[in-house]
Amino acid sequence: MLTGGGDCPGLNAVIRAIVRKAERHYDDQVIGFRDGWLGLLERDHLDLDVERMRGTLPRGGTILGSSRHHPFAVDGGPERVLEVVAELEIDAVIVIGGEGTLTITHRMSQLGL
Repeated sequence: MLTGGGDCPGLNAVIRAIVRKAERHYDDQVIGFRDGWLGLLERDHLDLDVERMRGTLPRGGTILGSSRHHPFAVDGGPERVLEVVAELEIDAVIVIGGEGTLTITHRMSQLGL
């Protein structure tokens, strides 16, 4: 999971809800990439679980950090994203953000993400 673009007050609540649903209903593991697409490019991530998310609901912003950096701004960036996803054996990437972040996500999906 990653949060991209500008920060906003409800992101921690969204992250928390995704982690709780994934862990408690699907027995899935969730990792969060720090600073949006940059964290995915640099393989900078942390494990997210219900315990780690305790106390984040009333906090604004995102515990993952956010940036406007994206893979298409870096030579070989899209390929690096696909490589990291394969190396970490990630089944799905949940991207939270606005129009720019989701446009990048759409472009990455066209490349196989």
